[in-house]
Amino acid sequence: MKKIKTANLTGRKSITRNIYARIREIIENSRGNIARAVNNEMVIAYWNIGREIIEEEQKGRNRAGYGKKLLETLAVRLTLDYGKGFDASNLWNMRRFYQVYPILDALRRELSWTHYRILIREEYYSLRCQIGTFKR
Repeated sequence: MKKIKTANLTGRKSITRNIYARIREIIENSRGNIARAVNNEMVIAYWNIGREIIEEEQKGRNRAGYGKKLLETLAVRLTLDYGKGFDASNLWNMRRFYQVYPILDALRRELSWTHYRILIREEYYSLRCQIGTFKR
C-alpha cells in the first residue's frame, strides 16, 4: 500500500479525516449490502435447485424412486462445471430446503444459507422424530 503524503494537508487534517470517515462508511455499508444481496440470490438459487431436483425425481408422484442416483450424477457434473459446493450432500440440502420451505416468498432475506442449513437439519430431524423414523 502506498504511503499518502500528508505534508500538504497540515491545515486540513480534520476536514480530511471527516470526509475520509464518511467515505469509508459509504464503502463499508455498500460492501455489506453487496454481501447480503449475493447471499440472498444464492439462497434463492439453492431453493430453485431443490425445486428442480424434487420435480425431476417425483414427476408427479409422492415419492421418488431414484433420487440418490440423480444427486450423485448431478454432483459430478456440477462440481466439474462450478467447483466445490455442489457435492451430493449439498444438493441433498438444497432438495431438503425446498421440501421444508416450499413457498419461496416465505423465506427470510435476513437468513443466510448457513442459517437455513441449520434450520432444515432441525426441521428434518424433528419431522422424522414425529413420524418415528429417527430417534435422537
